[in-house]
Formats: sequence, structure tokens, C-alpha cells
Amino acid sequence: MKGILSIFFFLWMTFTGYSQFLNVTISTLNYPEEPSIIINPKSPNILVAGANIDSYYYSLDYGQTWTSGTLNSSYGIWGDPCVVADTAGNFYFFHLSNPSPPAFLDRIVCQKSTDNGQTWNNGSYMGLNGSKQQDKAWAVVDKLTNNIYSTWTQFDKYGSSAHTDSSVILFSRSIDGGQNWSPAKRINRVAGDCIDSDNTVEGAVPAIGPNGEIYVSWAGPAGLVFTKSTDGGLTWPADNVFVSDIPEGWNYYIPGISRCNGMPVTCCDLSQGPYRGTIYINWSDQRNGSTDTDIFLVKSTDGGFSWSAPKRVNDDPPGKQQFFTWMTVDQATGILYFVFYDRRNHSDNQTDVYMATSHDGGETFQNYRISESPFLPNSSVFFGDYTAISAWDNMVRPAWARLDNTFLSIVTAIIDSANVLHIPESEPGLPIALEQNYPNPATTFTYMSFKLHKPAIVSLTVQDLYGNLVVTLLDRKYLTAGKYVEGLDLTGKNLDAGIYIYRLITDEKTVSKRMIIN
Repeated sequence: MKGILSIFFFLWMTFTGYSQFLNVTISTLNYPEEPSIIINPKSPNILVAGANIDSYYYSLDYGQTWTSGTLNSSYGIWGDPCVVADTAGNFYFFHLSNPSPPAFLDRIVCQKSTDNGQTWNNGSYMGLNGSKQQDKAWAVVDKLTNNIYSTWTQFDKYGSSAHTDSSVILFSRSIDGGQNWSPAKRINRVAGDCIDSDNTVEGAVPAIGPNGEIYVSWAGPAGLVFTKSTDGGLTWPADNVFVSDIPEGWNYYIPGISRCNGMPVTCCDLSQGPYRGTIYINWSDQRNGSTDTDIFLVKSTDGGFSWSAPKRVNDDPPGKQQFFTWMTVDQATGILYFVFYDRRNHSDNQTDVYMATSHDGGETFQNYRISESPFLPNSSVFFGDYTAISAWDNMVRPAWARLDNTFLSIVTAIIDSANVLHIPESEPGLPIALEQNYPNPATTFTYMSFKLHKPAIVSLTVQDLYGNLVVTLLDRKYLTAGKYVEGLDLTGKNLDAGIYIYRLITDEKTVSKRMIIN
């Protein structure tokens, strides 16, 4: 009886609008924040995540449950986690160094896992350059060659206000699975200062183009700028391309947050869809005022030579705060996904987490609340500098930090089909709405719930990924407007473990979702 009551409590929360998506706590250990997360495209049931300063997590069941561990390296560990996967299913965890004093942040470290994130080697490194300090690295894997590319900021002396000290953007690559790294190469034209604020060059996140191009953008005294390499990072142009101004700078204040930034994220569409090759840059700034931080996107369809005007991603009325954005492109579908903190529903510092999507190459956006409940941040608790999101073939896993009383946690949301995103939670005028089945993944029994906003003749079916009908729960049954829950007993169905599609069909509309059977 207790299990049945839990299921109906979940369904009640779903129907009453608390969240469209199930939230899963990845970890509460070691005050985690500043997450990174990646889905293994070869085996989407396997996910790996990281958090400040030295925590790693892995899931073997699509993100439903997680195991945590602590990284160790002789080079030291000092946060800024970035986790990526290569084409062979290996994972790489990039982070800052913290070796024995007096050295500090003296290199960028890359640790490798060949067993789905369960164990990690001692690591390799890049960027060691005397007493200069290496900060905030990010990496990407070229799926054509399996080369790994990394970019980051080098400080002559972190925190220095001396005009003789500067910051630059560096690049290095590995062509042997992270064993060795090329000498660091400067790729920016205009240097920044070392204060770690608006005039410091920060936010270098590399992306891969359809022909192996390497695209990078960053923020600094020249605004938002861009460069690219067409020969695997061997050479870079002498000049950088101006993309956009960042009014009021990339470093700004948000009430309740110890520090906040709007540093850019760069992605490129490598899908076979209509927007293949489009380059996207996502960031946030306060061009609309210090009480109205917004999320923005620009794009280039000509390889980065020219850029669109910024488009606002969050779709709420002006006057609320949206911040700490991250972006990814589902390389199987070309759909854009964004995750960010959002205060549109509150008049104080209460904070939700929202996701936005774009199905038309960044022209329009749909916003969805994905956190089950708001939280209240405290400026005395450090939240890191970014959120995270990964997507593959309509499976989406964001990650963010939240604070409950004085306890930090890293949370993800189980989003198993992009089809649900066509039905915003705040748009009751649509004729039908299909919810995510629960539990998902399912073993012996699962529930499917839906709403009808007017009477309809309804079918509810389950198909495999090849389109074959495997179960019919409702077959053209007349139902009045209301909320419905259908149970599916999986025992005796002889269904193989895997991914299935369930569809709610009326004469007016069809909606689908994906479910997982263990």
C-alpha cells in the first residue's frame, strides 16, 4: 500500500504543476556545486558527472541512481570540473591542479576512466608554464578522429591588478586518448587583465564543426569574440571575430549568490538535420538592468564569419532574474537545450531551475520548469560558476546545485523524450497532455497518466523503436475531459529490456514519450 500511495503522490504532484519531470539527487556529499555531466552516446544508460572540488559520480541506469567517489591525483585537484566522453566510451575528467606548495593552479589536469567512470587514472596535464596559473578549462572530443581539444585561461598572476600582468586563452590537444598533450598555444588577440572580472578573458568552451573545425568563443575586454582552427588546432587566425557586446560585462551581481557570471558556451550542430553546421553561443548579461538578467543566444550559419543579433532565450515578462546558463545540442536531432536558474515565479530570492529548447535552429524557444521545488540560495555559500546539461537522441540530463537550509546537493532531472517539450506546463489550451510514466525505468509495473481538456476518442499504445506495436492499453475509447491513469503490467509481456515509445492518440493530436524497461 505504501508503494501505491507514493506513486499516486508523485502523480498528484505532476498534475498540480510542481514539475513536469522527476528530479533525482546525484549527491549531497562534500558540499557539491559547479557540476558537469555527460551521456555516453555509445551506451546512453551510462552517465558520468563531476562536481567541485574532487567528486565524481556515475550511473549505469540512465541517471536513475548514482554512485559517488573522490578523485585522487599526484598533480592535485582544485575544481572546475569538465567531463567528456570519447567515441570508444572512455571518460575524461578535466580539472585544475593543486600540487604541493608553493605551486598552485600550475597546470590543467585530465584524468581518464576506461570503466564507465568507476575508477580514474592519475592523469596527464597541459599548460605547465613556470609560475603562471591555469584556470577554467573545458574540452571537446572530435568524433571523426577521437582527438581531444581543450581551451582555458592562463593568468600571469591570478588576482593581480598590475598592468604588466595579463590573461590569455590557451589551446592544447591530445591525439592519443589523453596520454600526451601538445604545447599550449595562445589563440586570442586581445589580452585581458588578471582580476578575474569583466576585463579578464574567460569562458573558452571549444566545439567541433562538421568537418573537424574547432570553434571557440570567450568574453573579455573586447566583448564576446570568436576564433576557429581548420587544421586540428595546428594554426589559428591572427585576428578574432567580434560577435557581440556584453553590456555591463560578464561578471555581475545576483542577490543571494556569492558570485555570478555570464561566461559563454559554444556549440555546433553536427546532426543530419536542417541546421547542421550552425554554430551557437549562449551567455547571460544585464543589458536590461541589474534586476533583469537574461539568457541570450547568437548563431552563425557561415562558419563563424558573421553572427546574428542576440535573441533572448527566457520567455517570461521583463523584470526577473535568469542566470548561470549552460547549453548543449542533441547531435542526434539538432534540438538545442538550455538550463538556467530562474526567479520568474517569485518576488524574492527563491529560485527555480528552467530548461529551454529550440527546435528551429535558435529562432524560437520554449521554456519549462524542471525543478520540483524552489530553493533559497545564500550568498555565504559558494555555488560555483556554472550548471550543466547533456543530451543524446531525445534523452536529456541537466545538472545543477541547490541549497536546502545549509546543505548543498547536485540534482538532475529525468527527461526521456523531447516530445513532452511540445506541451508547456503553462498552456492548458492544448487538447491533451501526456505525462512521463512512473516508475521509469520500469521492471514489473508502470503507470501512464494523461489529461484531456475536452472529450475525445483515445488510444494509448506502446511501440518498440522500430515502430512495431507491442501493447495496446486503450483502443479508440471515448473519454470525457479529465485526468486519467493507466497501469501497465509488464509481467508476461515478454518485452526485452530497452527503450520503448508510448503514444497517446486522438483524432486531433498525437503525443509520445519514451520509457525504459529493465
